[in-house]
Amino acid sequence: MLRKKHTVDATLPPGVTQGDVDDNIIVIQNVSKSFGKVEAVKNVSLRVKRGEVVVIIGPSGSGKSTLLRCTNHLEEPDEGDIWIDGIHLTHRSKKTDINKVREEVGMVFQLFNLFPNYTALENVMLAQRVVRKRDRAEAERIAREQLDKVGIPEKADSYPQQLSGGQQQRVAIARALAMNPKIMLFDEPTSALDPEMIKEVLDVMLALVAEGMTMLVVTHEMGFARAAAHRIIFMDEGSIVEDTTPEGLFSAPKHERTKLFLSKILK
Repeated sequence: MLRKKHTVDATLPPGVTQGDVDDNIIVIQNVSKSFGKVEAVKNVSLRVKRGEVVVIIGPSGSGKSTLLRCTNHLEEPDEGDIWIDGIHLTHRSKKTDINKVREEVGMVFQLFNLFPNYTALENVMLAQRVVRKRDRAEAERIAREQLDKVGIPEKADSYPQQLSGGQQQRVAIARALAMNPKIMLFDEPTSALDPEMIKEVLDVMLALVAEGMTMLVVTHEMGFARAAAHRIIFMDEGSIVEDTTPEGLFSAPKHERTKLFLSKILK
């Protein structure tokens, strides 16, 4: 039997095939981003499959968070191309609605960014009402489901100042999940938490991993990276130095820069 010849979209840039775009929910190709004279991200390419958990580690200032923000187009890359679930975000035509794409991508930041004058329930409902156009009853039902999912249903009527840092971050995760995203981006979600609060947030993230959520996670939590990641990316000075499995990274890192980084954090 003759196999159908694969045709490549002539508009795709060098290094990207139609198969890349079809087979991966995130495609990043030759992306660079500078802030003034600082090159935060340098010619980075990355593929993430549906259901894959990719953890990005590296020293401060290595470009991890900038790459994540470029992925969701919170930062516009200076160069390169990004596709989210087959939609080309960079150099996009007027037909590409960036806000529609963002509806499919949940993002959780270092700081919780909750509205202080809204209860936990109201915080989780707000984007549903405004962006997804859900009526109040449906938004409340989903919000309560998500607060239950992250383990704090009893905090629905509490305001952010009445919650611990870990509880606030779980509200932020519930808010993102309530939008039914295809992808979750986490930008150092535990870095602002006291040590005893970190586990409760990581447990919620591990539950999402078990459910098959596609996740791109910037973190310093090596235990989470080892337990949850399908792949670990090590970045330094804006570039990907190593892209491997958790076992490969922790047992047999290939690059001296990776070995030096791990020797300082795995004491």
